[in-house]
Amino acid sequence: MISSNDFRSGVSIELDGAVWRVIEFLHVKPGKGAAFVRTKLKNAQTGNVMEKTFRAGESVPQAVLEKNVMQFTYKDGDKYVFMDMSTFEESLLTKAQIGEQSKYLKEGMDAMVVQWGDRILEVELPNSVVLEVTQTDPGVKGDTATGGTKPATVETGAEVMVPLFITIGEKIKIDTRDNKYLGREN
Repeated sequence: MISSNDFRSGVSIELDGAVWRVIEFLHVKPGKGAAFVRTKLKNAQTGNVMEKTFRAGESVPQAVLEKNVMQFTYKDGDKYVFMDMSTFEESLLTKAQIGEQSKYLKEGMDAMVVQWGDRILEVELPNSVVLEVTQTDPGVKGDTATGGTKPATVETGAEVMVPLFITIGEKIKIDTRDNKYLGREN
């Protein structure tokens, strides 16, 4: 159990048979009446957002989330197969469970899988990945590092804006949180 007074951004609670993550919270102490905590909660499974008010000091069940490192082994149709490297058990996940980050999944990549009981809630990829450029317009003489950007497709199919001097076959580092080019890799 966790007290509503202890709510912080990122705290997970159980409410109505689902896991909700606190996005925003505000402790309110009116001049007259009892204090309360106004929150904005995001459902970890569906992504729905709701606002809920709790009495100050009200106890709610804290969600016990388990994080395991799993390796992405291969894609089977529209399912993504992950293997727990300690037990060698495989889990099939959908694109909805992985989210937008599925475009950065490369075979053999490790990811943090968040589970609640036997349900997989989300997959957290590393903050940056190194991928090879498979398609981009050719660079021309005079392209500079500060001159502009162009679209490039990487080996997983994701499209990223890169500097004009990047060519096909180069390995680039990409921030998976905001889809930005970070630099070249050797």
